[in-house]
Amino acid sequence: MTRGAPFPDTVTVHVPFRIVKRGGRKEMLVPTARTVQRHADATFVKALARAFRWKQLLDTGQFSTIADLAEREKISTTYLARILRLTLLAPDLVEKSLEGYFGTDLQKAALQADFPSEWEAQRSLSLAYESAR
Repeated sequence: MTRGAPFPDTVTVHVPFRIVKRGGRKEMLVPTARTVQRHADATFVKALARAFRWKQLLDTGQFSTIADLAEREKISTTYLARILRLTLLAPDLVEKSLEGYFGTDLQKAALQADFPSEWEAQRSLSLAYESAR
């Protein structure tokens, strides 16, 4: 059988399969689709939980300054401020992070000082990290 030039109005679909013999019969085996299991980074989830708990403590007035809270938690004020920055993440990015959708690159970037606080800018930056994966 020879193949001619494909017609411009036709669509060609490629389906990978193997033919195997089972019990004297031929069967067509199609490769199974593999689903990717995503797992959230436990360290990042813990940092998010701490950030929102600390923000709540500051918002309710239990601690008047970051320095007071850092002293009680026995951590540096710079670390506390860096983790508190996670509360500025867009809600949909927080959800995707908890679902394990993003890798550690975006999560590390969220802790950097130059990470944008505007949600739209965060989303466009997350798309750049997503396309790099």
